[in-house]
This record gives sequence, structure tokens and C-alpha cells, in this order.
Amino acid sequence: MVAVVCGVAPSSVRSVSAGLAPTPPMGWNSWNRFGCDVGERMVRETADAMVESGMRDAGYTYLNLDDCWMARERDEQGRLAPDPAKFPHGLKPVADYVHERGLKFGVYADAGARTCAGYPGSLGHEQVDARSFAEWGVDYLKYDNCNNDGSPAAERYARMGRALRESGRPIVFAICEWGHERPWEGWGRKAGGHLWRTTRDIADSWASWTALLDLQVGLEGYSGPNGWNDPDMLEVGNGGMAEHEDRAHFTMWALLNAPLIAGNDLRVMSPGTKGILLDRDLIAVNQDWGGKQGFRLRDDGEQEVWTKPMSDGSAVVVLFNRGVSDREIGITVDAVGLPSAAGYRVFDLWSKEQSTTTDEVRARVPAHSVVAYRVWLT
Repeated sequence: MVAVVCGVAPSSVRSVSAGLAPTPPMGWNSWNRFGCDVGERMVRETADAMVESGMRDAGYTYLNLDDCWMARERDEQGRLAPDPAKFPHGLKPVADYVHERGLKFGVYADAGARTCAGYPGSLGHEQVDARSFAEWGVDYLKYDNCNNDGSPAAERYARMGRALRESGRPIVFAICEWGHERPWEGWGRKAGGHLWRTTRDIADSWASWTALLDLQVGLEGYSGPNGWNDPDMLEVGNGGMAEHEDRAHFTMWALLNAPLIAGNDLRVMSPGTKGILLDRDLIAVNQDWGGKQGFRLRDDGEQEVWTKPMSDGSAVVVLFNRGVSDREIGITVDAVGLPSAAGYRVFDLWSKEQSTTTDEVRARVPAHSVVAYRVWLT
């Protein structure tokens, strides 16, 4: 999929296909909205909703089960088994249903003796579990860090990464170690990870996601194709924030090259939530083939400026107002890093309005909101 920005295809487009995650993964995960209330019917209905809503065609291809899909104990052969009440036909038919709709299927496991919800962990069972995942048709593994034995995370995650590679099936490996041992500094990639959590869990609130945003400052040099910083999943549409706050949350995750993993009930999305998650211009920012993570350029306390260099030579500029009243925020084009020119074309990524400037971008930004621009030389 080639994103078209403000009606014109980007001037520089490159196809990147090497590796399982050349751009940040996009999809859906059950945890933020459903927690342990998962089951076969919910997965099938969500798969249908991903197609019917346009999510799949916008790039959201992974449908991922989180914790609580398992039976409480392993089977007689020592294998993980799906909960027979939640998944009476097993996981293979569920994965097949997802695949038949042009989607990919993901599951959750844990690098400890038990998952965070108390189900069987994969510590010491990496080979047999990876084989099960491959047999079921799993395409994505979120691998958590609860109830571990205290051994180095790099060792535990490397064992699962090796087992996934040996399983014979390409499986995206999401390291959910919460950033305690700094996987972005190298061991995440060495363990076979395609993305790694940099934070604790997100919650459905302005205070939660902005706190996680702060933890991304300085990590931009560690992110790129097939190895992404992950500040946790999206809370857009879950009801804890106003629509403009959801829009700010989505904007910053797109700028960060965060995996865009929705966590709302896709079967009952409001038009506002759907408009945020399906915005082609913000998705294009996130999925830019160059893979450069956005970063904070200026911090004025409650007002900030963030930017992201794009592969076609443009730059994304986000004017971010954390405060509780409207504020005027601006930045010179020179400070953003664009070359000197007689003028610049400015496209508002949310309003879709176009304008020009000779020296700066500036806007009055409402409380708890962003104004996001993409800026090109004219």
C-alpha cells in the first residue's frame, strides 16, 4: 500500500520488503478492551469487523489474542492448550478464519513460569510452544515477562527467539519485557525481536499515555526497520479520553513509529474513533519506509514541539499542548531541519487544509491537543 498525502503520491517512494517488520506492525489486540473476556466468537466477529470497517485495507493486518486464551494447565504431552470453553474448536480453525479474511493471527505467551494472569508460562518450554504456534498458524507472538525466575531477560527471550526461528514459520516476535533491561540497546534485536516494549503497561487516560511518551525521549536512535520501540498499544476509542485526546495519542504514536495496535471494540466503533484509526495521512507518517522515529525538538513545559524526518525529504511537525488552556505554539522551519528555500508547503494532517509559509509553522493549539503538519519545500 502506497499512502497518498493530500491527494499527491509522495515524490520518493521505495518498497521495503526484507524482514518481517520493515515498517511498524499494525493490527489489533484484545487486552485493553476485553482483558480475559476472550473467545472464539469474539475473534471471528473482530476479524469480520477489521475487514468491514476498512481497518484491514488501511494496514491493520494482525489480530492478536492477549493473555487468558489458554487452559489453566498444559496437556498430557506438556503442550499449551486453548481453554476448551473459550475456544471449543481449538486455535487452528480460529487462525484459519482470520487468514481467510486476509489477516494475520497473533497470540500471547510469557517468558516466566506463569503468565501475568496465572496461565502456563513458556519458560523451559520454548521449543514445544514455538512448534505449537507454528502448527496453529500463528504469525505474531507477544511475549510477556511475569513470574520469571530472575535470570537475565536477554537469555530468556533469546531462547524463544531461537525456537521461533527453528519452528519453520515466520512469526513476528514482540518482546514485552517492559524496558527494565533496556532491550533497545541491542539485546532485543539479538534475541530475534522485531519490536520491544520500552515502558510499563498503558492505561486509558491522558496521564498514562503522556507519561509513556516522556519515556521515549532519547530512544529515537534505537528504532528502525525490523526493530521498533514499543510504548504499548493504543487506547483510542476505549472511552477514557475525549476525542481530541485520542487524536493527540494517535498522532504521537504515529510520530514515534510505534506499532499501531488498536485495542478498542472494533464491532462498535464511533465515527470519531474510526476517523482517527483510519486516517491515511497519520498512518503514512507511521509507515514511512525510511523508518526514522520522531523526537522532541523543544520542551517549553506544557507546550512542546516534536518532529519526524520523512523519506521524501519532508518533515512532520507536531505542536503539542499538554496544558488545560489554549496556547499559541510555533517553530521556525530552519529549526525543524529543512533546507533553506523561498517557501514551504504546509499540510495540516488532521484538518486537511493546505497553506504556505516562508519561515515558520504556528498555530493556536487547544488544551490536551495537537496540531500536526507535514512540511515540504515548494
